[in-house]
Amino acid sequence: MSILVTGASGTIGSKIIQRLASSGTEVKALVRTPGKVALPPGVTEVVGDMASTASMRASLSSVRTLFLLNAVVPDEVTQALTTLNLAREAGIERIVYLSVIHADVYTNVPHFTGKHTVERMIESLDIPATILRPAYFMQNDEQVRSVIEGYGVYPMPIGTAGVRMVDVRDIADIAAAELLRRHHTAHALPGHTLELAGPEALTGAMAASIWSEALQRPIAYGGDGLDGFEQQLKAHGPDWLAYDMRLMMARIQQHGMHPQNGAAETMEKILGRRVRSYREFVVDTLESGLRASS
Repeated sequence: MSILVTGASGTIGSKIIQRLASSGTEVKALVRTPGKVALPPGVTEVVGDMASTASMRASLSSVRTLFLLNAVVPDEVTQALTTLNLAREAGIERIVYLSVIHADVYTNVPHFTGKHTVERMIESLDIPATILRPAYFMQNDEQVRSVIEGYGVYPMPIGTAGVRMVDVRDIADIAAAELLRRHHTAHALPGHTLELAGPEALTGAMAASIWSEALQRPIAYGGDGLDGFEQQLKAHGPDWLAYDMRLMMARIQQHGMHPQNGAAETMEKILGRRVRSYREFVVDTLESGLRASS
């Protein structure tokens, strides 16, 4: 019996696959396009589409443990609920679901409320699952590195309420640990929720200051304006997604992203080390860029 990882070609899924590959456990990677990603030795490619019931029925065959990650798409909720129902039909009682922090608070943000709906299904049907609730991904800021370096501006409008950004490498490490913990127990473990966040609450000005220090030149915070942010996203993707992200940023500015007390200590107990900081992420990002260009 295997562990099936959905979203296996994405930022988090690919890292989970790498971590599971050396565990001695049978691992399957769900991808929509054959050969899209190079998988590590011992990992089996499974071609499937979460929008297809028949496809997911086949993909969940001989699976003991499921990592469920949905892309932010218009039918995200349908895909997730259908996959969970099919997993129950297949007798799968070991699940790790990637949700988002404050899914129950950011109620006007479509992809947050969608994930909260999935959480409600897991809880109401007492599905044996770990719900991971990460804060804003540090790696989101890799997408604006060219703006930071080229224009001297940190453009993400995260405001002043404070965001405990989390490194996706830490998310992947904890997800892999939870998958293995559930996979290797004789009986299904009870469900629980883990909030995943970094060690410090960052404002936009603080993030800009960290980039300034790493680049050794002034980087300014671009401010809290959301019109330009939405327009930039629309230039590179669908307008519904740009608006969804705008709503998310508005709630970040109002509410911030703060886990419950003790979240960092819980993470460090699972990781066996301290949680990565935003400064470490920035330094690693710049160093990897230098290696790639040399």
